[in-house]
Amino acid sequence: MFRGIALVFLGACSFGILSTFVKLAYQEGFSLGEVTGTQVFFGLIILWTIVLLRKLRGSQSSNTPFREKLKLVAMGTSTGLVSIFYYKCVQLVPASIAILLLMQFTWMSLLLESVIKRKLPSPVQMGMVVLVLIGTALAGRLFSSSIPNFDLAGIVYGLIAALCYTCFLMINSSVGNSLHPATKSALLLTGANILVLSIFPPAFLVNGALLAGLLKWGLVLALFGTVIPPLFFAYGIPKTGLGLSAILSATELPVAVLMSSMVLQEEVWPVQWAGVGLILLAIVLSNINSLRQRRRQHKFANA
Repeated sequence: MFRGIALVFLGACSFGILSTFVKLAYQEGFSLGEVTGTQVFFGLIILWTIVLLRKLRGSQSSNTPFREKLKLVAMGTSTGLVSIFYYKCVQLVPASIAILLLMQFTWMSLLLESVIKRKLPSPVQMGMVVLVLIGTALAGRLFSSSIPNFDLAGIVYGLIAALCYTCFLMINSSVGNSLHPATKSALLLTGANILVLSIFPPAFLVNGALLAGLLKWGLVLALFGTVIPPLFFAYGIPKTGLGLSAILSATELPVAVLMSSMVLQEEVWPVQWAGVGLILLAIVLSNINSLRQRRRQHKFANA
C-alpha cells in the first residue's frame, strides 16, 4: 500500500508544479498555442512509445472493442479543453490563483453527480462545498481590506477549465478500464492532440521555436502533465482506494501555491495559506467515510 500512496502523492505533486512551468514558458515569450501544443504533442509521442515497447516485450493486449477505444479518443478532447482553458487562465492571473480556480472541480463534481443521479447531496457533502467556497474566498483574499484586481477573463477561463475537468472525471471512470494505463492514457491524449492541434496548428514544428527553447518546456510539461500523473494514478489508486487517493491528490494545491511563491516570487499572504488549508480540510472530511470503509474491508479480508 505504501507504494500506492507514494505514486498517488507524486502524481499530484507533478500536477501541482505545472502552472509554474507554464508561467516560466510564457515569460520566455512563448504563446498559449505553443505551450499547449508541445505538451500534448510530446506527451503523445512518449505514451505511444511506452505502448509500443510493451507490445515488443510481448505484453498481453486487452480485448477492448474498437468502439470503446474510439470513445476514449473522443473523451480525450475534454483533457485538451482543460489544458487550453487552464493555461489561458495561468496567462492572465497568478499561478496560485489559477490552481484555486481549477480546484473548484471538487464541488462541481458533487453538483453534477447530484443532477445526474437526481439525488440531493448529503449534509457532509454540502459542508464540504461550503468549506471549499470559504477557503477559495480566503485564498483569493476576497475578505482582505484591499481586494486584488484579478483579470475577470482569467477567472472565467479557470472556472471553465474546472468544469471541463469535472466532465472528464465523470466520464473517464466508466470507459476503458480493461486497458493498460499507458494505452488508455495514449488514447485519451490522441483525442487531446486532435483538438488542440486543430485549434493551434503546430507551426512550432517548422518555425524554429523548438530550438529557441520551446523544446525543453514541451518535454517538461509533457512529462509532468501528461505522462507521470495518469500512469502513477492508474497504478496507485487501486492500491490506496478512492478516499485516500482523493486526499493525497489534494497535495496538488499546496504544491502549486508553494511553487508560485518560491519560483515565481508571487506574493502569498498568510490568509491565502489559511484558505488552502480550509480547502484541504474539506477534501479530507468529505472522503473520510470512504477511507474508514476501506479500512474495515481490509480488516475483514485479513480476519
